[in-house]
Amino acid sequence: MAQIEFKEALVFTGGGTGGHFFPAVALAEGAKARWSHLPIAFVGAIRGIEGIKLPLSQWPHLLFEVEGFLGRSPLKMTRAAWKLWRAKSNLKAQWKQQRPKAVIGTGGYGAAPALLAARDLGIPYFLHESNAAPGELVRRVSKGARRVWCGMDAVMPLLPGADCLTVGTPIRSSFLREFTTVKDLAAPFQLLVLGGSGGARAINEAMMLAAPPLLEQFPDWTILHQTGAGEFERIKAAPHHERHQIVPFIEAMDEAMEAASLVVSRAGASTCAELKAAGRGAILIPLPNSAHDHQKKNAEALGLENRAVLVSQQANLADHIEAHAASHMANAYARIKLGKTPELNRAVELCLNDLAKALGREF
Repeated sequence: MAQIEFKEALVFTGGGTGGHFFPAVALAEGAKARWSHLPIAFVGAIRGIEGIKLPLSQWPHLLFEVEGFLGRSPLKMTRAAWKLWRAKSNLKAQWKQQRPKAVIGTGGYGAAPALLAARDLGIPYFLHESNAAPGELVRRVSKGARRVWCGMDAVMPLLPGADCLTVGTPIRSSFLREFTTVKDLAAPFQLLVLGGSGGARAINEAMMLAAPPLLEQFPDWTILHQTGAGEFERIKAAPHHERHQIVPFIEAMDEAMEAASLVVSRAGASTCAELKAAGRGAILIPLPNSAHDHQKKNAEALGLENRAVLVSQQANLADHIEAHAASHMANAYARIKLGKTPELNRAVELCLNDLAKALGREF
């Protein structure tokens, strides 16, 4: 197992999916910009998105072979518990020699070893919960956290006994800028389709059916479609319209979102926060089996702000996507009304201000 310099470091942990990992990256970027002398390290899971992204980054990191617990068979849960115990023990051994200054967790099973090790050793730890309903890990360790930063007020009553502060959802530094508004975009217009970092088969298959009639009906539109790496080979081989561009993953998501006049997406908290920062309206299709149905609650929150149209995943999903997309592709006023003005995101600033205050000083 690799050895990382943890002494007096800020340790960021969170992953499995982009919705957990990217807020951790956003907080780490902000911390590095604010306290350039301070060591920063990441802890995560080999199998999560962090297992792909961290080895390609400049962040010092430690990845463990750990798994999630929810929805597993008793045998697989036992195996997951053993892997978690082993990873936590490894971290505790290292941190007894090199004690971090604090651990900041953004949820997901990949954050469990670091957060549980910090709790056992009395290392200050902080949590961020982006979703309207807390994840199981955050729920279990929230009472011992110095602070739980919440993406929205709705999660606070679901964490009794925790010291909560609503800050919004941290987004990557590339989104902390001015965006061209939807009303200032010109043809050819773009429909951006996102299924999350891991891909979404239901959305992918529905878009393959909905795209041809949409692009035939609207010749001044194109579609940029992120399938997820696992789905890309299967989807790209299928017949598709020449103005339907299919890619496995979009690195410059801020640029893709700025170029889009309308978005079709899952309803992860990070995506919802990025949509607000970019001022883009969306047709949101929540993951139906998300923990505690948090994606539906995220989508409903944007719907209440008239920033999104909520579409449930269903057998005739392609028809619903086509109908809602067509109504906005045909009507510039509807797109502008849904997109609204880009909203300044201060979540990273608010979290880091609170972190400095809680630990007693600027570092």
